[in-house]
Amino acid sequence: MIADKRILIVIPAWNEAGSIADVVREVGTALPTVDVLVVDDGSRDRTSAQARSAGAAVLQLPYNLGVGGAMRLGYRYARDHGYDVAIQVDADGQHDPLFVPELVSALDHADLVIGARFAGVGDYAVRGPRKYAMSLLAGVLSRITGSRLTDTTSGFRAANRQVIELFARAYPVEYLGDTVETVVHVARVGLRVVQVPVAMRARMAGTPSQSVAKASFYLGRAMVVLGLALVRRYEPVPKPTPRPLVPSQRQPVDTEAYPVPVQGE
Repeated sequence: MIADKRILIVIPAWNEAGSIADVVREVGTALPTVDVLVVDDGSRDRTSAQARSAGAAVLQLPYNLGVGGAMRLGYRYARDHGYDVAIQVDADGQHDPLFVPELVSALDHADLVIGARFAGVGDYAVRGPRKYAMSLLAGVLSRITGSRLTDTTSGFRAANRQVIELFARAYPVEYLGDTVETVVHVARVGLRVVQVPVAMRARMAGTPSQSVAKASFYLGRAMVVLGLALVRRYEPVPKPTPRPLVPSQRQPVDTEAYPVPVQGE
């Protein structure tokens, strides 16, 4: 159930002018009670303008930080505005907002919920080194979390207030850190991670960047990120920030209140 919770959809976007307006409008139609925040990750096109025109609040980074940097800013916004749940959704239209209620319901018995693409729903598939890397990561992270996970790199995720607080303070900006390391972080501070099956759709615009060379590089980076995550020390779960007064929603955002996040901050 989502009716009794304040939910923020966070959409990190980089040069997604071709799809972002449709994604925002689809979320608004499917989930009329939620708020939408687009974090423009230093785009060189009209991503911010398109997102605003579709009704989203927009934070605009001055340069590209990657998904991790954009999401850290999104979690800070969620914390500062007192949201109960923050949900990451891709800007290319691959995540179906109709699965959001299932992710939110799973938060009744978990702290972080991953929308899993390889759990029996839909026909999304990967091959080659990328498949091997994902399988290895899923096996290792299932042992660490104590939950069966089949898709630890999915960006379709729901976080409760404890995880919002955690990620607002410390969220990796390195490539794959926003997926692999965050799962390790949540598990190692004693919070629970689960997954729910979701179907993946085709991109609304743009083309995926896949090749054998990039897949092999992905495998190497994934192993490095996992190794670092396992040896890194993590701070205990912080106490939740007192809930602030709730501002009006879907209004222009004061970006000066959200300085660019940097690693280790």
